[in-house]
Amino acid sequence: MKINTLAQYQAVIATCRSLFEKKTQDYGTAWRILRLPSLTDQIYIKARRIRSIQEKGTQKVADDVPTEFIGIINYCIIAQMQIHWQQETEMELPLAKVMQGYDEAVQQTTDLLSNKNHDYDEAWRLMRISSMTDIILMKILRTKQIEDNQGQTLVSEGIAANYQDMLNYAVFCLILLGEEQ
Repeated sequence: MKINTLAQYQAVIATCRSLFEKKTQDYGTAWRILRLPSLTDQIYIKARRIRSIQEKGTQKVADDVPTEFIGIINYCIIAQMQIHWQQETEMELPLAKVMQGYDEAVQQTTDLLSNKNHDYDEAWRLMRISSMTDIILMKILRTKQIEDNQGQTLVSEGIAANYQDMLNYAVFCLILLGEEQ
């Protein structure tokens, strides 16, 4: 059986998008108040919880690990939209504009996925979910360092690229979790 990564990726994103759209209808774009470091910290909290559950083997709060990965994905997309709309001061955005921004961020990240999957020959499929969780945490720490340096880097990718990588690793984790079932 030939694996169709793009179809699996799109299925995961469709689930995330549906939840994001419903939450936007419920809450509007309250997330517009968040600065990038706050979004990075939200992603950090979710990734730390996943790692804690992985290490302890149990959890006491009902939200499951896949739900936390969905949160990481959506917060990464929100961060990309915030970067794109950083000059806009409008807090409440129309749903159509928000969903278009969501789709644009996803398309840019999907393009990155396709290019990296070509070069790396889908090596992520041989990785452990716990390792990808650690990589997400590392990318968060890198992002925090870049933020602390006011976005300046000497040779490294910027903040947007780190959000894209975190998003892609979270999608990979959900694909692998889905294959385990």
